[in-house]
Amino acid sequence: MLLDTTALNQQRNFFDEHADLWLFGYGSLIWKADFDYLERQPAYITGWARRFWQASHDHRGTPEAPGRVATLIRSPGAVCHGMAYRITPDVLGPLDVREKNGYLREKVPLTFLDHNGNDAGRSEGLIYLASEDNPAFLGEAPLADIARQINQAHGPSGPNREYLLNLAHALRELGVDDAHIFALEKQLG
Repeated sequence: MLLDTTALNQQRNFFDEHADLWLFGYGSLIWKADFDYLERQPAYITGWARRFWQASHDHRGTPEAPGRVATLIRSPGAVCHGMAYRITPDVLGPLDVREKNGYLREKVPLTFLDHNGNDAGRSEGLIYLASEDNPAFLGEAPLADIARQINQAHGPSGPNREYLLNLAHALRELGVDDAHIFALEKQLG
């Protein structure tokens, strides 16, 4: 079920008085930055794990046959690596539309990484989070079932399979080992 969160997100102005802000990408935003940014840097957040538990009715699936895309779940002690983008606030409007299917803007602490993978500073940043109380949240399922759904789904943005494979590739390029993503990739065969 599609829940258009665009209007809600436009009221969630955590960085109203800033000329720029950091956006943390943990899914397609790692490899598909189709927006203007001032700078990008590998980063991570703690206490969150990436999972393919969110339905995609508008990009990688349809209302009749939804795909599965990444969201974050709270996981004490977990580290989720991704890409941070320094953007201007005007970029948020188009991103709100892109992430409209149940994702809400949330503020999180980010830790940046240097070229050697060492901590290189901290800042507050923004994520788009699809929490378990949104109607498109599918939740946990056996990996084989998630992989089967991903393999079969196709939407206006292309095959759901492509999303997973691009994410796995981007994580490898970052030098990140994500057991959930790589196990799903292996299931695709």
